[in-house]
Amino acid sequence: MMNHQRPRNGDLSPGGAGRCTRAWVVLIVAALLSLAADLGSKWAAFRYVAGTPVVINREDVRRVYQQDARLVTTLIPDHRPMDAIPGVLQWQLVLNPGAVFGVGPGQRWFFVGFTGVALGFGLWMFSKWTGPRDTMAHIGIGMLIGGGLGNLYDRLHYGVVRDFIHPIPGVRWPSWLGPLGGKDVWPYVSNIADLLLLVGISILLWYLWKRDKAAQPAGAMA
Repeated sequence: MMNHQRPRNGDLSPGGAGRCTRAWVVLIVAALLSLAADLGSKWAAFRYVAGTPVVINREDVRRVYQQDARLVTTLIPDHRPMDAIPGVLQWQLVLNPGAVFGVGPGQRWFFVGFTGVALGFGLWMFSKWTGPRDTMAHIGIGMLIGGGLGNLYDRLHYGVVRDFIHPIPGVRWPSWLGPLGGKDVWPYVSNIADLLLLVGISILLWYLWKRDKAAQPAGAMA
């Protein structure tokens, strides 16, 4: 019996990207653009959304942390959210003491360490797991690295993460859904870094699916 496998596409062969200058350029450019988009959007949001610039002082954050990490929200002045797309997207300033979607408030150094490990894993994945011409995978990893660095900068510089993006504000689950009834469908406020992380993961999942599909046997002949 002979097994006939579909020839591997050179672009989908794992490994080798770490030795390719072009792959490194794609990765670094994607990471830098992602980092610039995150930090630039945070700067603009905290300068304009509340009507007056909102300056976050690390010493104020530390003082509040000594009482309760969740009280960092009191460092943001009361302001009316700004409608980017009415009923679909709002800008609202929030300080997040935890991870994505506010998970684990007050565990700043845990998330700093976790982010460092994740960034190292991303570089390993780029070097050993992708091929020299897997451009979309390199862009996805670059987005993960850039987004991770953006939130890492906030945690190190401010002690909290600056958030401002609130999708579908005021949209609530229907009452017949029991415990969910009347609650916001999406109560979380996030930032560009979080969006980059989600998009980057989606790109890598698509890349995995495509690579696995290309590696499947085309059929067998007796």
